[in-house]
Amino acid sequence: MCDRASLKQKKRIVVKVGSSSLVHEETGLMDLFKLEQLVRILCDLRNQGKEVVLVSSGAIGAGRRVLGLNERPSTLPMKQACASVGQGALIGLYQRLFNEYHQVSSQILMTKHTIIREKSVFNAKNTFNQLLKMGVIPIVNENDTVSTDEIEFGDNDTLSAVVAALINADLLILMSDIDGLYTDDPNKNPEARFIECVPKIDKNLYNMAKGAGSDFGTGGMVTKIDAARIATDAGCDMIIANGKDFHHIHDIVYGEPIGTLFLAHKNEDFDLKRYIEGERH
Repeated sequence: MCDRASLKQKKRIVVKVGSSSLVHEETGLMDLFKLEQLVRILCDLRNQGKEVVLVSSGAIGAGRRVLGLNERPSTLPMKQACASVGQGALIGLYQRLFNEYHQVSSQILMTKHTIIREKSVFNAKNTFNQLLKMGVIPIVNENDTVSTDEIEFGDNDTLSAVVAALINADLLILMSDIDGLYTDDPNKNPEARFIECVPKIDKNLYNMAKGAGSDFGTGGMVTKIDAARIATDAGCDMIIANGKDFHHIHDIVYGEPIGTLFLAHKNEDFDLKRYIEGERH
């Protein structure tokens, strides 16, 4: 059983929102009500004196709708074209909503090179810290327009964990289309048990994880375990929760038993650059 009372004391929080949490399931169009709800909750966290970073998926999905594509693009050039169109539309929508609450937001697009190159990671860290110091909410996404590997296999689960490690966040919240971690795929196995707390990530946990996603997202449970390893090794607690209701963010920060909590256990030997370059296990 995890003691979640300490979650109330978290000061620097990264919130990741998946594509499936931002669109209407029936049409694939942006769910404006939920988007406004998300922005309001993040602004309220800022009003409590907490520093907040939002990692948001949805650029490719937004672009495909602007371009009139009914199906998710399958080729790399089409994905990048959708991302190019959708990124501007998505950030514009976010900024209009944040402006309603007089909250300044910014856009940060990242690639793996941001972390691998010493100078760029130094500059990225300084930029984040300066924005947070000024009370800005950075909105982060993978630079899908130019990235050639992350867009194909990756997702913003890993990106959000990298951001959390980079800025020394003390809490990462992954809002997805699942309630948390189960002993098996609950959609296929009705006897699958929900796991409330994960004190340690090991091979058994990876064996338990099942790749599962949706038409609008790219990440499965294995990628979320990868993200949890990055975050917890960097000294950051991480929670996987269902993004159907963004009020869960508020509940999590107040210590409510929502989602699966992965406990931080700072690994002094953990090297973020080496992890990103592929030495994960």
